[in-house]
Amino acid sequence: MKLEAVPVSGEDIYWVGAIDWGIRDFHGYTTHRGTTYNAYLILGDRPTLIDTVKRPFADEMMARIRSLIDPSTIDCIVSDHSEMDHTGSLPWTIETVRPSKILASKMGAAALLCHFPEMDHSIVKTVGNGETIDLSGNESVFMETRMLHWPDSMFTFLPARGLLFSQDAFGMHLASSQRFDDELDRHRMREEAAAYYANILQPYSPLILKLLDRVSGAGLDIRTIAPDHGPVWRGDPGWIIDLYAGWAGGTGRHGVVIVYDTMWGSTGIMARAIAEGARDGGAEAVVIPMSSAHRSDVATQLLEASVIFAGSPTLNNDLFPTMADTLTYLRGLKPAGLSGMAFGSYGWSGESVARVEDYLSDMKVPLLGEGIRSKYVPDDECLALCIESGRKGSELALEAVGSD
Repeated sequence: MKLEAVPVSGEDIYWVGAIDWGIRDFHGYTTHRGTTYNAYLILGDRPTLIDTVKRPFADEMMARIRSLIDPSTIDCIVSDHSEMDHTGSLPWTIETVRPSKILASKMGAAALLCHFPEMDHSIVKTVGNGETIDLSGNESVFMETRMLHWPDSMFTFLPARGLLFSQDAFGMHLASSQRFDDELDRHRMREEAAAYYANILQPYSPLILKLLDRVSGAGLDIRTIAPDHGPVWRGDPGWIIDLYAGWAGGTGRHGVVIVYDTMWGSTGIMARAIAEGARDGGAEAVVIPMSSAHRSDVATQLLEASVIFAGSPTLNNDLFPTMADTLTYLRGLKPAGLSGMAFGSYGWSGESVARVEDYLSDMKVPLLGEGIRSKYVPDDECLALCIESGRKGSELALEAVGSD
């Protein structure tokens, strides 16, 4: 089978990446539809490769390069992001291509040294924020984007082409035979873009707002965005930029998320009662039982929610394991703009509700009220309290929509 490169801009810039149809876990979050590892080749007298791919896919990348040129003619490799899904094949590529230089940010060069101490680091050259360099006949501007989402991250922008190589920003985990946004279903792209933002970039939302202001202030004429995962944005790059602005700014939050696990059914009964109250109040309510869901799906649902109800039975004087896992994960993602409440059942000790409240406090989530506790099976009084709390959460969610 012959693998082909895909033209991205004009007749000299091509996608030469790889498609990973099988991956379902990406450092802790579920990738339901696989992913791509995007690399790009700029042709010219001295060709340039923008990023590489995950090590098992190096041959696929090289086959696409060979469909265009002899790989040994590549003069420069730009490393916009040193995470191993983009640099895993870099040492092998260097041995194969023998480029004259590797360009990276200062932090990127340091990261490459840590990742690959055996690599020839004499050819690694650092570029500064705002520095302009000619890449294969294209004036190229480098923009540091530290902590978006690693310290080394940077953009490479070709002003004359309006082409932004954005590394992990504006990407998504989506394996597809199509390379461009205007070839794919927008609803599917929105789902995967939201999951990607929620599970990878959400902790850096304040920095993303600042970055978008920088890009706007610089007056960059961005006509194409080429990220390191997912489709290239050529049809409507403004669409994904606007989505990022909304998610980072916390606008559009409208729903109630009820996440729980249950041991003998009692906490589940409480969760369904809260959901009924939320629906009675008019807000969209999503119920997520952790016995059959993944923590990353919870993070995705919370991205556009304004209220979280978290429920757990007490097991061994603590949380049920799936809820401890989920809340630990969410605490690291630092979701903003949420209010919340804890609930749960117990038999004799009953620590779980207080433990959930501890997590919500760590996440800086203000409480709607005192957590709801049920000894064994919830009675009518407990269920009435659950329904009323769901209504209260629904009212708050609808107020949030009105304030946008």
